[in-house]
Amino acid sequence: MAQEANQVAIDEARRAGVQAGAQTGTQDSAPHGAKAARGGVAVVGSLNMDLVARAPRQPRPGETLAGSAFAQVAGGKGGNQAVAAARLGARVAMIGCVGADANGELLRAGLLAEGIDCDALDTAPQAPTGVALIVVDDASQNAIVIVAGSNGEVTPATLARHESALAAADVVVCQLETPPDAVHAALATARKLGKTTILNPAPATGPLPAAWLPLIDYLVPNELEAATLTGLPLATPEDAARAAQALHRAGARNVLVTLGAQGVCALLGGGPDAAGTPAPVHWPAPKVAALDTTAAGDTFIGALAAQLAAGEAPAQAVQFALRAASISVTRAGAQPSIPTLEDMRSL
Repeated sequence: MAQEANQVAIDEARRAGVQAGAQTGTQDSAPHGAKAARGGVAVVGSLNMDLVARAPRQPRPGETLAGSAFAQVAGGKGGNQAVAAARLGARVAMIGCVGADANGELLRAGLLAEGIDCDALDTAPQAPTGVALIVVDDASQNAIVIVAGSNGEVTPATLARHESALAAADVVVCQLETPPDAVHAALATARKLGKTTILNPAPATGPLPAAWLPLIDYLVPNELEAATLTGLPLATPEDAARAAQALHRAGARNVLVTLGAQGVCALLGGGPDAAGTPAPVHWPAPKVAALDTTAAGDTFIGALAAQLAAGEAPAQAVQFALRAASISVTRAGAQPSIPTLEDMRSL
């Protein structure tokens, strides 16, 4: 029965992808209410099948809790960010790897249905598609365990083979759910090609390699990741400002520390060689009733990339991304929660 359900979902996603392409005769169509794809975004990153359970709270070690709902949803930070950029107006190419299994087919078909170019999305013959096990509690907070699977098959050779996808983009987006050498190769190639780069350092396990920081135009950690990257305590927007300044001094040109319901602390500078260190600005988030925060950070990244690729000013791009992320937390699921341009105009 599970295999039959998966096949039905795959067929439906494929049909949606064909219809999306047929509307304009190209995979670069602008679905979900977007008038036209403007700038180009290449996302180098992970694709996972998210297995999401809702529970009253997060379980303690050794504890079994009764959940209230379960869903299987397309996810992975790379996939989420690609979908967000596409829904919010960008022409998007996905560079990554899925397994030769039903989950991989579902994820590929879902991206195609969003009008995303999947020519650089490889299939690993041996490794299974990545999965994420997610528990969302009644406070709308989540805990996530990721099994990389085929995401671990992304290598510097992958980036060399698909350099044309990077060359065609205006903005290149990376995260840390693929191997570090592949992330470094993507950033270095994008810098060589003169592209704007965004790094979402998630999951963060320690400071970034010093050689990476000059390759990053926009470093976008959340508060926990910023604390891990800098070793500084981070509990308030003032703490976030100090962490942003430390990362800027280390080499990152612009630093955006996302703070959940508290908004974002943005240090928008001209690079570490600019006279003085720019003062970070705190923009509060719109007040909303949060339901699920799973894809808020990824929505922010994708929206930021789409705006920068379209040539918008950095401050305007950050505020647009903050609004998009605030809409996403009012909806359940990762990719299902990501808004469209039509949503942004109407909400």
